Amino acid sequence: MSGPTTPGYGFRVVARDGAARASVLVTPHGEVQTPTFMPVGTQGSVKSLSPDEVAATGARIVLGNTYHLWLRPGPEVIAQLGGLHQMSRWPHAMLTDSGGFQAFSLAQLTKLTEDGFEFRSHLDGTRMMLTPEEAMRVQGLIGADIAMQLDVCSPGMADRATVESAVERTTRWAERCLRAKRADQAVFGIVQGAMHVELRRAHARRLGSMPFDGLALGGFSVGEPIETMHAVLAEVAGELDPERPRYLMGVGTPIDLVRGVAAGVDMFDCVMPTRNARNGQALLRSGRIVIKNARYRTDPRPIDEACGCPCCAGGYSRAYLRHLYLAGEILALRLLSVHNLHLYGKIMQEAREAILSGTWARFEADFGAQQPE
Repeated sequence: MSGPTTPGYGFRVVARDGAARASVLVTPHGEVQTPTFMPVGTQGSVKSLSPDEVAATGARIVLGNTYHLWLRPGPEVIAQLGGLHQMSRWPHAMLTDSGGFQAFSLAQLTKLTEDGFEFRSHLDGTRMMLTPEEAMRVQGLIGADIAMQLDVCSPGMADRATVESAVERTTRWAERCLRAKRADQAVFGIVQGAMHVELRRAHARRLGSMPFDGLALGGFSVGEPIETMHAVLAEVAGELDPERPRYLMGVGTPIDLVRGVAAGVDMFDCVMPTRNARNGQALLRSGRIVIKNARYRTDPRPIDEACGCPCCAGGYSRAYLRHLYLAGEILALRLLSVHNLHLYGKIMQEAREAILSGTWARFEADFGAQQPE
């Protein structure tokens, strides 16, 4: 079975250059040109930015966090207010994760059973149970275009027995999620397997036999060496059904995105551009600027003189950004977030243009040459 199966959705590849591909994802809230980066709006908002500012970075799909929205304000409240699109005033496509990664990252509060994740809320200690069926119910009420199956994420360098157990349970939960999904909401399956290539390939084939609208690679960038991640990604991304969108979850740096596109990935998300901005880091193709450093105290240059984002093109100097950050001014976080998301959007745009023009190999080589030693 190939291609999206939910009415109102579509996916077509328009160009290939090696394994890299340029595609179009069709959703009820518009088309998404891929490769694409999805800014993360954990609480229904990309932190510090308005929807218009996020869209101005080139983003046409954002990510919401099921776990956090489940706890606050609650899916019933969101549904009463017209769903997260209406509530947050985001007019374009939206994807929600399932809450499985939060169960992984909050492991000290979580107990894994065959039924689901039993945990205590990090807000008030309330005992909660996240099952595949509940994950689908919550995501259905949130109303995103694309929901994710509930999965089990194992640490990147976990032993084989632990990884095999996670893969098998994720498969069983995939079947439960498909049975519980909302009829008009797309659902992606999540391929696990840590750094075990043969496990990931087998899992990709197993989930690919199910009527998912897309397939994702989960369990990357969770403790394994970056070089190992890139190598495994290059070997397994091509195992995902080429007729459906491929999504690499929670990754990563600019070079991670380029390596992912080279492997055949269409969609990415990561908190890095906005989280690093809030920590005073401006990202560049070749590294990052830590704006609080004393060397920028009187630096009149923008973050990147070649960048056309409102922060750089607007003439905000490194010295001014440093002053704002050290003074605790919110404007610093906003400007750095705008810059970082514009960088990610620009990389995705250039990647697509390179694929369409048949110059991907040169683009990838030039980008890699800019990376720090």
